[in-house]
Amino acid sequence: MARYKESVCRFCRRETTKLFLKGDRCYTDKCSVERRNFPPGQHGQGRAKKHTDYGVQLREKQKVRRIYGVLEKQFRNYIHLAEKRKGVTGENLLVLLESRLDNMVYRMGFSSSRSEARQLINHGHFRVNGRRVDVCSFRTKPGMVVEVLENSRTIKAIDDSVRTLSRRGIPDWLDVDVPNFRGVIKAMPTRDDLPPTIKEQLIVEFYSK
Repeated sequence: MARYKESVCRFCRRETTKLFLKGDRCYTDKCSVERRNFPPGQHGQGRAKKHTDYGVQLREKQKVRRIYGVLEKQFRNYIHLAEKRKGVTGENLLVLLESRLDNMVYRMGFSSSRSEARQLINHGHFRVNGRRVDVCSFRTKPGMVVEVLENSRTIKAIDDSVRTLSRRGIPDWLDVDVPNFRGVIKAMPTRDDLPPTIKEQLIVEFYSK
C-alpha cells in the first residue's frame, strides 16, 4: 500500500482548512493552518488563483480523500458502491466512508487520528463482535461492538486519546463505554450528523464526467 511519509500538515494547508490529521495537535495553536493559512510551496503566498468548476470539484475530492485516508482506487470503488445503493449518491458515499473500522475507532475516541487508528488496527489491538480484526477498511454495521483488547488498553497512544476525548466528543449515533474501552454502533450517521463543510455533490459531479 502506498504510504505518504512527508508532513500531513501540508494537506491541511493545501485545502486551507483543518482536516484533523495530527490528532490533539490540531486543537492547539501549533496547528499549521493557524500559523500559516496559505498553500505550501514557494508560490503559496502568491496571488489567489481562479478555480474552474473542475478545479473546485477536484479540491473537494482530494479533501475528503485525505480526511478519511483513502487511496484513489479505493475512493473510486466507494463511489461505485454508493451509486448502486438506493438514495443520494453523495450521502451514500459519506456513510460508506464513515463505516470503515479505522473511522469508527477514531470516532469512539480510541485513537487521536484516523492514521493512528489504522496503525493500531493493523497491529491487532481491536475486536469486533468478539473477533479480532486487523483490516482498516472492514465495514461496520449497526449493532456491532468494537472494543480494545485487554492487553492493549495500557498502550500510550490509546490512553492519551481517551484522556483528550472531551475535545472531540462522541457522536450521538455511537454508544461508548470509555472505562471499559468498548463502543456500540447504534446506527449509521445521517447527513445531518456529518460535517457541513463537506460538499459531497461536487465529488459526485467530478466522477460523473
